[in-house]
Amino acid sequence: MFKKKVPLEEGDYYKTEEGYIVFTAQYLLKRGYCCKNGCKHCPYGYDPKTDRLKK
Repeated sequence: MFKKKVPLEEGDYYKTEEGYIVFTAQYLLKRGYCCKNGCKHCPYGYDPKTDRLKK
């Protein structure tokens, strides 16, 4: 399902105290599609409860 690799730049992600990488809306928009994993900063408005993208 992975469509393209997008090089990481400043502001594309941050690390949590636990060491996890969290992608920002900036990166997710550059990637160009919604992965439907319920990303914290999803700019596409994906709702995992309904499995739909909000407009």
